[in-house]
Amino acid sequence: MLDTKKEMERLEKEKHRQIVKLVTHSFYKELINYGVNQSDIINVSTQLLDHVLQKKPINNNGTYSKELQLSEVDDRWHIEKKIILGEVHIEPLAEVCIPTICEWLKQHEISQTFIRFFPQDKEKLEEYLLHAPNKQYFAVKYLKEHLVGIIGAENIDEVNKKLEMKKFIGATEYRNRGIGKLATFLFLYYVFEILNFQKIYIHSLDTNIKNINLNSKFGFELEGILYSEVLIDGKSYDVLRMSLLREKWQRLFGQTM
Repeated sequence: MLDTKKEMERLEKEKHRQIVKLVTHSFYKELINYGVNQSDIINVSTQLLDHVLQKKPINNNGTYSKELQLSEVDDRWHIEKKIILGEVHIEPLAEVCIPTICEWLKQHEISQTFIRFFPQDKEKLEEYLLHAPNKQYFAVKYLKEHLVGIIGAENIDEVNKKLEMKKFIGATEYRNRGIGKLATFLFLYYVFEILNFQKIYIHSLDTNIKNINLNSKFGFELEGILYSEVLIDGKSYDVLRMSLLREKWQRLFGQTM
């Protein structure tokens, strides 16, 4: 039993090392894309090291398990079709939200995510988000009433109990407040605790460091890399596939009663 535990710990460390390596590679590519030369990259590395030496890490285990727990979720799904955590809740996406989402899709930031492939036309977007088979999307609400983003599932596989997650915060004035983190936690709760699915997976562009880091802190692990998978504005990008299993989710964030 002890040997098995040690082996699991070794595998966890190796998976974490792979994520760190990928994030470093993505950061390097971003610096190059911004025109930073090699000597300045060395300077950036030195500055990063200085920050590490001067500041204590916020979370030593690399996950949100010390900040978020299943017991903190206010599950009103079977009564109100809402799941709440703090000042954030998710609820089924409604037709009234579509015009706002259409406006969000015009943002430049969206072009660097897989949301860029959503239909731009209002009627087609409504069909895609509300009526297409094997999809289920939620509105992300802040302070009960403010629509700030969407999160949801594609490629829902009822047989194998797995699905693909997609998300974004479209209201720019509500970004960088931790809303995306809470909304993601609520969606994971919905999939694992209400649907009783076994696996959630995501695809991310190799340069989307923030997204890779955010999802790894929920326990998502690297499954593989699709090299030169997509072209955006004439540039080729690798795509990362990451996944999270229900067993690990519950181990990290605590069993529900």
